[in-house]
Parts: sequence; C-alpha cells; structure tokens
Amino acid sequence: MCPSIYYFFTFFVFIAIAKTDGKYRYDYTYVKQAGGWMKLHLVPATFQEAFLRCNLEGAVLASPLDVNLQKAMEERSSRVNCAIFTGIHATISKGDFTSIEGVPLPRIPLTWALDEPDNFENQEDCIIMLHNGTVADARCNDTYPYVCYRKKTSSPVITACGTTDSGYSLDQRTGSCYKFHRIGKSWRRAQMTCLAEGGHLAIINSPTEATVLKELFAKYPASNLVSAFKDSVSLGFLDWDKKGSWFTVHGQSLVEAGYASWSDGQPDNSKAHDGGQYCGSMFRTGLLDDVWCDSVPFAFVCEKKPDSLVGDEEE
Repeated sequence: MCPSIYYFFTFFVFIAIAKTDGKYRYDYTYVKQAGGWMKLHLVPATFQEAFLRCNLEGAVLASPLDVNLQKAMEERSSRVNCAIFTGIHATISKGDFTSIEGVPLPRIPLTWALDEPDNFENQEDCIIMLHNGTVADARCNDTYPYVCYRKKTSSPVITACGTTDSGYSLDQRTGSCYKFHRIGKSWRRAQMTCLAEGGHLAIINSPTEATVLKELFAKYPASNLVSAFKDSVSLGFLDWDKKGSWFTVHGQSLVEAGYASWSDGQPDNSKAHDGGQYCGSMFRTGLLDDVWCDSVPFAFVCEKKPDSLVGDEEE
C-alpha cells in the first residue's frame, strides 16, 4: 500500500472512530438498563472456558450484581430457554462464593430456585441463572450458555485497529493489524485467543507480509518468549485432512493465499507429540514450518482488519 493511500486510509479510520462514540465491539450490544455492553454466547461452555473467553474479549463473565443487571441477564437467558452460567463461583475457596469482580454472595441480590442451593455430591461450585431469573448451584465442568459483560465507566478508547486492545498495531504495508503474543499457547488455544480478540491467527498473503511478520518476530528475542520452542511462531494455517492438504484458517490453500514458502525439509510431520504436526507456524527466517496442534505451547501472532467497530445500538 503506497504512503498516500495509507494516510488517507488511516484518516478514514479515525473519522469512523469519531462517529462511533459509546460503542465497543461489533459483537456486543450496549444495554442501557445494564449500564454496559453485553454478549450472549449461545455455544455452551464450562465455567473456566466461559471465564477465559469473556476475559479475552475484554469483558467479564456476567453476574447479577444489581437488579438491573439481573433483569438484563434474565432476558438473555429467556432467549435460549435454559440456564446460563453467572460469574459467581467458589472455585478458589470451597463454599466461599464471589462474583468475578470479587463481590461476595451476601451482597448480590439473588433469588434461589426451589430446593437450591444443594451442593449436590459436594461438587457444585458455580452458580447458574435459570430462565425465570432464579439461581441454582451447579458443577463448574458442566456446560451452559453464558453472557459476557463490560461495564461502561466511560467511552472506550478505540484504536486505529478498531479495538480497545492497544497490543494491535496497524502496518501500512499490508493494511492489517498484528499482535504478538510472547506467552505461548497450543496452536488451537492460540486461534481461540485470536478469535476472542476479534481477529484470527495471522495469515501470510504475500512475501511482503512474510517480511512484516519476520520483522515483528525479530522484536522478541528468545529470552523474551515463554514457549517450548523459541524460533517458531504459530500462524493461521493447518493440514485440514492430515494428509498434506495445507489450508489457511480462512479455507484457502497456501498457494491461493499468496505464500507457500516452506523451510528446507518442512513440513516433516514430527510425531514427538500429538501423533503428528498438523498445524502451521513460521521460523524466524520467515519460512513456514509445521507444529503440533494441541500439546506444545508456541508464541503466536494474531491479525485483524481495522473494521470491527460496528456494534449494535442501545437496547
């Protein structure tokens, strides 16, 4: 992208930001009654997974901390006609329930369902909200839909990347924003992290983009990384059928995507972990490598376009 187009593009982004005061993310809705932004996750998850995803989205797992927030959560629970996780838990100290924010149970205006709480088999350390607004204790490893909540204390500061996450930086050469995660995660967990942040594991679409990511990687010496392997970083491609069919997380072959330059001897499908290497990464040289998908943590790069600020209006 030439400099003149880039500066026009950046100016346009900031104009868009100026017109979106009070919005947060494209997938969150501002709920005036609740005094913040909310998102109903329809796919059931365990309490731990719900907690992590809300956190990655810049929010918290919602708790009925007051009557207004309770009503907003109840309304969302009624949409799925089943219970939803709340952020109230006793996973840290058995029997001592608090919200994610640390508000103790006696300070939260709850109405217990009939015969609740019962701590069945001494295994119910989380609290769910039923579709009628009452609550019950439940096992944290069970799965339920859930609501993420971000309280509005002021209008969020939205960057040129269309996010409140200052870790993303716009590169003029590609028009994409990138964030380097130096603390390693498995490839699948890395992709989940990027998706929750509003992006995806970075995809190389040209030799120029390979150079961009190579330069980004070079800013993080091995001593600065918390990962199993210091010279490889997870990217957004994988062997979809485990038979050598390498595609990006957006469904394109590497050739179609614009970059298929493997390092010498790669992919080698080492079976030291997970039975084989079926996920993608990049060496510090900018050349591609295959890595294990599930058991080995690697640093990773997330990518997003600066266009995520299109959230819903107030309810």
